Amino acid sequence: MTRIRSLATLLALLCGAINCCHATTSVEPSGFRFHQSHGPYSVGLKVVDQFDEKRAMPVLEGDKSARDARGRPLQTLVWYPAKGETRAAMTVGDYVALAATQFHFDMPDVKNRWAASHLSESADVRLWAIRNATLATGRFPVVIYSPSQSSVAWENADLCEYLASHGYVVIASPSMGATTFDSEDNLADVNAQASDITFLIDYAETLPDTDMSELAVVGWSWGGLANLLAAARDSRIHALTALDGSMRYYPGLIKAAGDVYPEQMRIPLLFFTEGEITLEELPDFYAQNPYATGPSALNTWGGSRMIVRMFGMPHPGFSSMFQRRQTAQEFAENQKADYDRGDVNTSYAWMARYTLQFLDAFLKQDASAKAFLKNTPAGNGVPRHFMSVDFRATPINTSP
Repeated sequence: MTRIRSLATLLALLCGAINCCHATTSVEPSGFRFHQSHGPYSVGLKVVDQFDEKRAMPVLEGDKSARDARGRPLQTLVWYPAKGETRAAMTVGDYVALAATQFHFDMPDVKNRWAASHLSESADVRLWAIRNATLATGRFPVVIYSPSQSSVAWENADLCEYLASHGYVVIASPSMGATTFDSEDNLADVNAQASDITFLIDYAETLPDTDMSELAVVGWSWGGLANLLAAARDSRIHALTALDGSMRYYPGLIKAAGDVYPEQMRIPLLFFTEGEITLEELPDFYAQNPYATGPSALNTWGGSRMIVRMFGMPHPGFSSMFQRRQTAQEFAENQKADYDRGDVNTSYAWMARYTLQFLDAFLKQDASAKAFLKNTPAGNGVPRHFMSVDFRATPINTSP
């Protein structure tokens, strides 16, 4: 009897520990798991439906399209450090449900393409954020998250929650075009997303828990081009992180912008690249991308620059929700060498860790984070054959 009670007690303790961490390290139906540890703060999530009144977007009225006089709809997600609560955290399904009203706040989209995707298998998986949790005491650095082309604000909810748990207010809105909800490969649409970033920074200034003297923008894919355009135009941005950002692949758009000069940028940049792109793949890429030629933003960057090459990461691997959304066949089509799903999970976790350390180093001026960035990947515990790091400090002969 004593042995049975001891076993029951052990199981209860284990269950409690798992519930405390919201089981994000357990195996999910998709094969995705987030290996990083929760930070010292609980995580809150606030969803704000707001409009940029300076810009117009279409709205559906019955079967006809019209212009929304209220402005450009920006469903805004705010992850923030919170006080501990016992309520249930957000599930993948809860995040998916937000997509139904991300464009038309009062007219849910019954054809929610995210709900109909492979994500449905992970609908019951719990993450960390609790809706409308009580704010933690204090003011915190701000991170704007800029998503990939035509994507949802929560495509990297795991990363955003992770940063919030370590003391950041993270704000995101969906990716849209200038005049349509789907964004295309053109200057007008990436400029629109850059303006969304500026709008979110303005909004961040109104929040009671933000420290606007410490602000960075993190972007994946298309968001990793929009954040460059925004930073070139907005001096409130103090650092950039790009997760295989399009600034690497669309130098022609940077040149076409006319007011964006990477060589004049003095803020630090952390850039992650996907695994090897072979010479044999390049002709197809250039044929499909009229903006593929131009000066390299990474080679000409005027500030401190860290390039982290993630050998096993395919492009979709930089988004936790896209990983969950992928079928086994889709994963195989994007797979790098023989790096399997477990390897991509490990890579994603290290991407999140390096992003946090970069933000801590350059926004919080944390000495241990700076030492982490100066260390080798092996010295930081990264497994062999997973990444390489190329760090270049701001050239001495440049002026702010």
